[in-house]
Amino acid sequence: MPWFVKIEKGVVDKTAFDQYVPAHVAYVKALIAQGYNAKTGYWAEYGGGMLLFWADSMEEARAIVAADPLIQNHCVEYELHEWRVVVE
Repeated sequence: MPWFVKIEKGVVDKTAFDQYVPAHVAYVKALIAQGYNAKTGYWAEYGGGMLLFWADSMEEARAIVAADPLIQNHCVEYELHEWRVVVE
């Protein structure tokens, strides 16, 4: 299954962002339970992060990202890419 990566940048203040973090964490845990091998985190410098996950296609990856509470609540701008692993 291909890897996909959502690279994101926060676009709201920290107080607004933080209110959706628990829902985002629960969402990622649900993705893990469904077999998407999801991983999420943020950059050491303030203001962005990344979600890495498996999906069958770019269309499925777009649907997964669209359901993320951080996206649904307009907390981040993002880019979505299929990541082609060269060495494991």
